[in-house]
Amino acid sequence: MKSRPRKKRVPDRPDHALLLSQLQQIAQGLGDTFAPFCEVVLHDLRHADHSVVALYNNLSGREVGDPTTELGLARIADESYPQVLSNYANTLPDGRQTKSTSIGIKDVDGKYVAALCLNIDLTLFGALQGMLNQFGRTDGAVRVAESLEPAGADALRNHIDAFAARLSTTPRSLKTEERRMLMRELRQNGGLEVRRAAEIVAAHLGVSRATVYNDDKE
Repeated sequence: MKSRPRKKRVPDRPDHALLLSQLQQIAQGLGDTFAPFCEVVLHDLRHADHSVVALYNNLSGREVGDPTTELGLARIADESYPQVLSNYANTLPDGRQTKSTSIGIKDVDGKYVAALCLNIDLTLFGALQGMLNQFGRTDGAVRVAESLEPAGADALRNHIDAFAARLSTTPRSLKTEERRMLMRELRQNGGLEVRRAAEIVAAHLGVSRATVYNDDKE
């Protein structure tokens, strides 16, 4: 069994606190700029057991105070570990594929103090492609389907994508009232007659089936 890198404690210093404070501003700026597609996580590698100090556009389900990753432990154990790892394939806990970048931050002594990590949810870009296709059409032929074929899960997902595109957003970014509008439209057009419709809708929206049922009741 492969042993995990030993956690080497980096002493807290005033310059480290300033560095982390400035990195948090950068993390917030990146999070605001790339919302909702990109999760931005700031790790304080001086405290491996609770390294997450800032998290924006949460895609991974982590929380502030959670421990560092294996990559963070590797940096703590080895100062020669690469500072920048760009565009590597990664997977979220629910199976969604991401493109990730991790940037290690060193202090003046060359010791790793922090890591700034970005995780881009690639599944969102399927819906974005639909938005872009609709935006680029100039012949006026784009129409929202009046009904859905009751047997097709794909038709149900396509209808959700089209609904989100009309609002210039993505299915997973729909707000509560927008989801309720979607559910009313699906019920009127027969979309909820699809077998396991609630499960399909919940997975595509990134919410629980209970949320779908509640939205349908409103």
